[in-house]
Amino acid sequence: MSNATATSRTGCFYGVGVGPGDPELLTLKALRLIKDSAVVSYLSNAEGHSQAWGIASGALELSGASCDAKHISVPMPMVIQRDPANAAYDTGAAEIRECLAAGQDVVFLCEGDPLFFGSFSYLLERLENEFTCKVVPGISSVNAAASALALPLTMQQESFAVVSGRHTDEQLAEALTDHDSVVIMKAGMARPRILAQLEATGRLHEARYLEYIGRENQQTMPAAELVNEAGPYFSLFVVVRENRPS
Repeated sequence: MSNATATSRTGCFYGVGVGPGDPELLTLKALRLIKDSAVVSYLSNAEGHSQAWGIASGALELSGASCDAKHISVPMPMVIQRDPANAAYDTGAAEIRECLAAGQDVVFLCEGDPLFFGSFSYLLERLENEFTCKVVPGISSVNAAASALALPLTMQQESFAVVSGRHTDEQLAEALTDHDSVVIMKAGMARPRILAQLEATGRLHEARYLEYIGRENQQTMPAAELVNEAGPYFSLFVVVRENRPS
């Protein structure tokens, strides 16, 4: 990451992970930065609702703290095509840039961890050569899923891979064949394809399915019990070998 050279102080751009959904999983550092920042930013849907801000505001409420920061909401179209998303990041980066140039620190809230499938990464690309950028890690959905299942992801010499529902059938099959433990992110619309590859590689019985991890509507179940249809965006599969080293 590059530091901007300027005669006057510019703001620092923070990517702050707020975890998978449970407000109590925020770190103390994340909570402090949110509480003290001049500007807080996050992705939102077309109606202005933000999952990340919802988690952060819940943590603020639990701690008895408040946040008087200016808010920059970045509306994100939920489509597969990248052009609308890139346009949204361009617009958000421009607004954040103005605040940073004026000397205001900006905290960008990101579900899970900012650098693990995180929206912060795309803003970082646009701003890192102009301003100081720092990252506060958060608990990812992968770690939260393992905790919800009380299931070790890796042991001894086991290999571990993370793929997503956006990978091809061939890539999913390769990961399931070559690795002991596999997490398949962004299962949502790809759920029928994922179930098919779990069946084809003989690993359906080893797979658990989770959705809305860390939230009140969290659900977990064996993948073999799933209905073969698309599911919610916030869902994933955890696959581990049945016979593990002792």
